[in-house]
Amino acid sequence: MSVAVGDQVPDVEVQLMGEEGPVTVRSAELLGSGKVVLFAVPGAFTPGCSRIHLPGFVAQADELASKGVDKIACVSVNDPWVMQAWAASQGVGGKIVMVADGSAKFAEAMGLTGDMTAAGLGVRSQRYAAVIEDGVIRNLDVEPKRGVDVSSCEAVLTRL
Repeated sequence: MSVAVGDQVPDVEVQLMGEEGPVTVRSAELLGSGKVVLFAVPGAFTPGCSRIHLPGFVAQADELASKGVDKIACVSVNDPWVMQAWAASQGVGGKIVMVADGSAKFAEAMGLTGDMTAAGLGVRSQRYAAVIEDGVIRNLDVEPKRGVDVSSCEAVLTRL
């Protein structure tokens, strides 16, 4: 069962890339204060994620900030090195926190895994966007089918 609006954000270990390599952090600590927009992608460097989803948040990061968003985070079932390389290739800079969920523990805790074994990807995260305020999920939109629609930055902006 997936998390719902009003639930606390799950508290599991995820990784970020630090200056000297991967750093393990708790998801509740990372996402638990202020207003956070979290979006999840099935995989770094995949077409929809690289052409539409991440670029939309990069391009409109300032607009999100103007609506009171303190942090934008992108989570994917990838390792921190892949997330770092993807961020560099997309010109993310310091606009978005790139969260590595290498073992899908966060996706599992959210109840939003997807079995993409048929496509050669294994267990991944479903595509979604959430607005989290002080650790509480205030809005959660999971894509009902392939593509980027309800979880796009444009869609998130309409809900802020």
